[in-house]
Amino acid sequence: MKLISVRDRPEFEVPAISFFQESWPDVFPKIYEDCIHHAIHAQDNLPQWYLLIDKDEIIGGAGLITNDFISRGDLYPWICAIFIKEEKRGNRYIKLLIDKAKEDCRRFGFNHLYLCTEHIGLYEKFGFEYIGNGYHPWEEESRIYKIKATN
Repeated sequence: MKLISVRDRPEFEVPAISFFQESWPDVFPKIYEDCIHHAIHAQDNLPQWYLLIDKDEIIGGAGLITNDFISRGDLYPWICAIFIKEEKRGNRYIKLLIDKAKEDCRRFGFNHLYLCTEHIGLYEKFGFEYIGNGYHPWEEESRIYKIKATN
């Protein structure tokens, strides 16, 4: 099992874009293409995109971004687009992605990592704490969670 940063491994740009577009088909596909492409050469540390690879297959991924289309612009960075292929779920692979995002948060000088989701009970298992709700431009509401990035 390998966990890579697409910024560190730009040869994974196209496979990363395809993975996120296929994993999140309700999201306008250009979002992932544009964000991942520009993340590779970004001057600042964010955004980051991660892939979890088992043998030669991408089985999971996540992003580390400044805002996840949520009203709480005072909170950042956010882990987003977390996805593990259905047949690979139940192995706690999501923890590898969360731990990598936390590690990078610490390295970049952030104390907390945030997440917005509709899931109740999943992210709490990994140490996230519910802190309230936020609002999206498409007039929906999401639960907001945070976790300490520091030890």
